[in-house]
Amino acid sequence: MALSGFASAVTAAILILDEQTLLAMRTWLAGDLAGLNWSTLQTALVPALIGLGVALLIAPRLNVLALGDKVALGLGVNLVQTRLLGLLAIALLCGAAVAVAGPIGFVGLVVPHVVRRLVTEDIRLALPLAAPVGALALVLADIAARTLVAPQELATGAMTALVGAPLFIFIAARFFK
Repeated sequence: MALSGFASAVTAAILILDEQTLLAMRTWLAGDLAGLNWSTLQTALVPALIGLGVALLIAPRLNVLALGDKVALGLGVNLVQTRLLGLLAIALLCGAAVAVAGPIGFVGLVVPHVVRRLVTEDIRLALPLAAPVGALALVLADIAARTLVAPQELATGAMTALVGAPLFIFIAARFFK
């Protein structure tokens, strides 16, 4: 508790004293793509590629796991290992994305469901297809964020939340019917 309070105080002091850092932090916290460069993207490339590799590796097991724990166990899937590897893939992929652009919500929640609903239920195919569809959704959200209230700009994260939250509620409501 004391260490957290001290770290918060140091962070606040740095942000107050350095306006450039404050602006960068505000932009990152809003989830924005403005000002990104190739060196920033390169930083996230290795963890993203490892995460993608792990996800593709376990995709066949995830298909079986989607049938239920008992069926997966009966077919020889190691549930604990598969779930841990899934968490590793998620952590690497989400961590890489958030490190670069900040917390841009709902793209990673909505796009995979849309791909699975419209294209295929097979995770082996849906997973690699969700990446370019998610990138396209993010680019469209960024374009909308930059043009809807021009000459002002919304943060990309705000735009994805405005569209993604209602879509996610719709998807969740249909799932729990």
